[in-house]
This record gives sequence, C-alpha cells and structure tokens, in this order.
Amino acid sequence: MRFAVLLLGLVLALPGSLAARAPAAGTPPPGVPGLVEAHLSPDHWIADLAEPDRVVLTPEQIAAQNARMVSEDDSIHDLEALPARLGGAQVRGWIEDLAGLPERRMYDAEGNEVAAQTLAGIGANRALDAVPADQATRYGMTVRRADLRAFPTRLRVFNSPGNSDIDRFQESALFPGDPVVIAHESGDGEWYFVVSQRYAAWIEKQYVAEGGKEEVFARGTAEPFLVVTGTTASTVYTPENPRVSEVQLEMGVRVPVLEGLPAGERINGQVPAAHHVVELPVRGDDGTLSFEPALLPRSADVADDYLPMTEANIIRQAFKFLGERYGWGHSYNARDCSGFVSEIYRSFGVLIPRNTSRQSITPVLNRLAFSDEDDHDARIAALADAYVGDLVYIPGHVMMVIGHADGEPFVIHDTSGMSWLPDPDGELVRLGLNGVVVTPVLPMMSNATTPTTDRITSIQRIRP
Repeated sequence: MRFAVLLLGLVLALPGSLAARAPAAGTPPPGVPGLVEAHLSPDHWIADLAEPDRVVLTPEQIAAQNARMVSEDDSIHDLEALPARLGGAQVRGWIEDLAGLPERRMYDAEGNEVAAQTLAGIGANRALDAVPADQATRYGMTVRRADLRAFPTRLRVFNSPGNSDIDRFQESALFPGDPVVIAHESGDGEWYFVVSQRYAAWIEKQYVAEGGKEEVFARGTAEPFLVVTGTTASTVYTPENPRVSEVQLEMGVRVPVLEGLPAGERINGQVPAAHHVVELPVRGDDGTLSFEPALLPRSADVADDYLPMTEANIIRQAFKFLGERYGWGHSYNARDCSGFVSEIYRSFGVLIPRNTSRQSITPVLNRLAFSDEDDHDARIAALADAYVGDLVYIPGHVMMVIGHADGEPFVIHDTSGMSWLPDPDGELVRLGLNGVVVTPVLPMMSNATTPTTDRITSIQRIRP
C-alpha cells in the first residue's frame, strides 16, 4: 500500500519531499527524481545485501539452464545441430523474416528523405532469387566486432529527420570468436547473411572468416581461457600483425590462452612479460579462417573463468557500464537495453535471448507474467519482492533491479530517457538520459496518467 500511495501522489500531486526538488516552470529539471549521489556507487547497494557473496546459480546450474535455452527457446539457434545441407526455403525464410522494406518515408543521417529507388535497390541486393534450392552448410567465425544489419547496406535510416539515433536497419552486433553459419551472399558480394546463436542477419564479409565445422566449434571449449569481465578489453597495438592489433573484446567474451611458449620468444614484436598471450581468429586474403597469437595486457579486466554469479557480482558488472552512451542495436560501439543485460549475464556464462521481445517471454527462466487482469497493486507488490538481478520488462525495454532504498525499488538500465511528473499541472518532463543510468521505478511515467509500473509485462528471475 505504501507504494500505491506514493505512486498515486506522483500522478495527482507530488509529495512535498519530491515537489521541493521539482524544477520551477520553464527551468530544466535538475536530474532523476529521488536519485542521490550514493545511489551511483555499487558499494552502496552491495552493503544492503544480506548475503552478497552467496552463489545464486552454480556453474552446473548455469550449464543446465543454457542447455534448456538452446533446446526450448526457438529464438536460440543450435548451429551445431543444423543439417549438413540447407534448403532454399529455410534460407529465404530467415532472410525475409528478418525485415521487410519500409513502406513509410525514411530519412538518412543528414535528414534527407531516402528515395524509393534507393530502398528498392537495397532490397534487391539481398539476391533472393540467387538462393539455391539446396546448399552445403558453411561455417565461419567473426574476427572483429561487427554490426548485424536488417539489409546488406551501410546506409543508416531513420523514421524522422530529427531522429538520428535509432537506425532502423541496425539489428545487433557480433564479437570476435562468435561462430556463425554462412547462409547467403549479397548481390554486390560484400555481405553475408549469417545465422549466429542468438540472431540471423546481414554482416559485412570482411568480418567473417570461413572454416570447417570442427575448428569453428572447438574454439568454444578450448582451455585454458580468459573471460572479459570489464566492459571491453583490447589487444595491444602491433604493426607487425594488423589483423590482431587493437581487437576489441566485449564483456563475457571467452578467448583461448596460449601456454608453453619458449622463454623470451617475441609475439608480434614484444616479449610478453606483461601480457596474456591469447589466440584470435583471423581472416585470410582468401576469406578463410586461421588463428594467430595476440597480446592482451595484464592490466585488462579479465578472469580465468566465468565470474561466480553472486548478487554482489551482478551489481559490480552492471555498474561497469554506468554512463555509457545508449546504442540502439549495439550501435555507437555500445549497446542497448537488452544487450546491456545479456552481456552482464554472459560474464557469468549465462545465455539469454538477444531482444526484449524474446527475453521477456522465454520459458526457460523463472518468469512472473502480468496481464491486463493484474492490477496496479500486483505489480507494485512484485517490485517490492524483487531480487537483485531480476529483469523487469515493459514493451520494448528491460530494467535490472539493484535493490531498494527506503522501500522503493531501484533499477539500472540502458535507456534513451524517462518521463516524470514534476508538478500538479500534469506536465510531463522528459529526461534525455541516453545511456546506462540508475533510476527509481515508481516516479517513472509513460504518460500523464499511466505509471510505467502499470505497463510491466513480466519479471524474469535468473535464479532457482
């Protein structure tokens, strides 16, 4: 009831404590309502935990959950289980199910309308008529972080001239070492349509090296290995081998370590006394896959195994992204809301679907679903009982619970912004946060009469 009263007060007239912080008419808001400096420190939230270092899911439980994810969630592709040959209908289905050409007006990054002829040419570049009736299944591996696109084009397109953040052709990204099935090639010969574990889309050919099935999948179980536990880690610059120079590895990426090298042997011009020697995939001039050593500084934020999945570690991993710019579909060398939470959990070895639409409904996780029959109080009660790491979904967005302050639920999320009611006049203020932020949930409004809490569709709990 306390939460219901607080939220009702926000809709009708802000409580005095918040009203005192509300901006005067015509002045910019000072920031997120209810947020104080202490909330921006992971230590603040960890200190409130009863058992911060208790393991939530063991490695064995995570492995079993991942196996269920592969077998039970149809958004996850089991690449190793695909047949030796792919039928043309399946390949065309993958391509056509990804996206259809926009029927509305679209604009480029300069605000110019994209000509219908240009869009038609982009669609034709998919070369659907060239998909064979039957083909051998080909395998490859991503060698650099690379965009996954709805169509085989670098053209960025937007719904309106003033919106240049949400590129409607941007889907996701793949990272070095990600295995793929190469299903088709664009008409201009510059793009592959690939199927990865969590997504099927177009990628520039220069970022994919083709190899045999065995060598592609053997890398995922190679030992010893390192896991990137920072937001990113990059190999050192090396003019001797540009193919492994300054390769960016994202949180949760697993990379094999080379051991037993002769003492004093140089790797790419350096004796690796202050480095990890890792093995990276590279693309040859003929497009084929091979592996070469690279140097990862000892200062990099990495671990020799996936991190223990504890509440303290969930909070620490999430806060490493605090302040990063929002990147729709992993654009801007960043990530969006669903990419943010999936990379946090990947640092523990946990597999979840790529997009919020799939994450929110996957049957594999411990899901609490809400429908129109669930009232406001039911959602408030669920938030009051939420655990650290719970994922809260509204249409098109996901937030991660980090704890409660004075009984109020707080989340960390990667968001374009939030709205709230600053005064009794009912005028919404939109905060263009555009990044990873900490916010309370209850003050958030979808419009002048609808609290964001009333739009919660599910809470996914990644624990027993």
